[in-house]
Amino acid sequence: MRRVLAAALIVAAAGCSTVPAAEPATQSTAAPDKIAWGPCTDIRRPDGEPPARTDAKVQCGKLAVPLDYANPRGEQLDLALIKLATTAGKGQRLGSVVFNFGGPGASGVDTLDQAGKALAALRARYDLISFDPRGVERSSGVRCGNSAEMDRFTSLDTLPSNEETHRESAAANKQFAALCQQNSGKILPYVGTVNAARDMDRIRAALGDAKLNYVGMSYGTQLGGVYATEFPKNVGRMVLDAPLDPTVNFEQRTLTQTRGFQKAYESFLRSCVKDGSCDIGNDATTADANVEKLMNQLTVQPLKVGTRELTQGLASTGVAAALYSELTWPFLEQALSEAIKGKGDALMYLADSYTGRSPDGSYSTQMTSFPAITCVDTTERPTEAELRRTEAAALKISPLFGSEGSGGLCRVWPAKGSDEARHVNATGSAPIMVVGGRGDPATPYEWAPRLTAQLKTATLVTYEGEGHGAYLSGSKCIQGIVDTYLIDGRMPSKGSTCPAA
Repeated sequence: MRRVLAAALIVAAAGCSTVPAAEPATQSTAAPDKIAWGPCTDIRRPDGEPPARTDAKVQCGKLAVPLDYANPRGEQLDLALIKLATTAGKGQRLGSVVFNFGGPGASGVDTLDQAGKALAALRARYDLISFDPRGVERSSGVRCGNSAEMDRFTSLDTLPSNEETHRESAAANKQFAALCQQNSGKILPYVGTVNAARDMDRIRAALGDAKLNYVGMSYGTQLGGVYATEFPKNVGRMVLDAPLDPTVNFEQRTLTQTRGFQKAYESFLRSCVKDGSCDIGNDATTADANVEKLMNQLTVQPLKVGTRELTQGLASTGVAAALYSELTWPFLEQALSEAIKGKGDALMYLADSYTGRSPDGSYSTQMTSFPAITCVDTTERPTEAELRRTEAAALKISPLFGSEGSGGLCRVWPAKGSDEARHVNATGSAPIMVVGGRGDPATPYEWAPRLTAQLKTATLVTYEGEGHGAYLSGSKCIQGIVDTYLIDGRMPSKGSTCPAA
């Protein structure tokens, strides 16, 4: 789950579109369509770029699905898919595994190609499949403004927490939501997770698989949980890594994630000063004070980075981005050290990696698909008093990461929400594996046992290490447990744990 940038703040409620009532999926909604696989140049992004092809055998394709499942014979939209064909010998292929890498808003087409080498053991038995969910990138991706407009939105400061900051954020939210409606209004009511789960069942059928074998990470765990609720009899071998508790409300999610990022930040500081050579301070208290001083200075005087400016909002985003993986902590130390000395390029790079901004100024749909899906997956539209209360509580937890979360933007979102995706129960499904990490900043560990209990058919595996997501963290223990289940069908015993990598 991506941390919601605190640029997404207050304003008055709106909502002009409706989400059609979902029909219970007691049986498959899938049609016997087939996917015509071909070169990935056939599914370029709107900016013209095809996926980065690191494997000569990578193939891409499209699958038509209903825009509105209440009218399945009506207007269709094309889902973009990618396949890394199995390297299995004759008679060794087990089928397909479908991946969702999170967000909501991450491009599965781009990410699977990049992650292919880390999935070699699975590829030896399965075709590896991923896709851009509806509203993401090549699948009618939600767009909310040009490069300059997106730059203004993502660079908003979150500090100081005063009336001027709130007014600026409110105006930015209102403009952002209006641009989303202007550019992508037709799809906005239909991008929710229940519809995405129905799309996955169409994908399963088009692949020719009787059951869906699936790996969902972060938001992908909610998508998997909803799929298992909608289609329990179609669940094959399912792994949900870095789980989200879909029942939490905006305030609970904001405060829990703020604690998670603050905890990861404190772990980073301790690691940085451990050997006495930390570039941002000799001890954790001094290092933290230097970072706080930097952030306060940036609210007054942003750092020039080429033709752009590194604001406090972008700098805190860059720090958050680096906390997703322990592997990026050395780069974060370097970036903060350089920024303290007046050079903001590295922190800007981290921020851009988080917001999906390319060097040419174009943006992926990471920052636009996220609110589009988040806001239609809930009926919550917090009041201004609720937002201020949430922000005050979050800032007490962490002055660096505290914010009001995504509630302010959802208040003015032009599509109404549904709570259907917030309730999961996979009773009747095959066994599901849930993997939770103790040091996960974005989907804190406490959510892992909660999702496990809600699903009814799940077993929890605990990873003791840092970072968002365990399966691709470098932990041989976790990868071995997951691959053994996906390949051999052996579920680990209850209470299984893996040490930090």
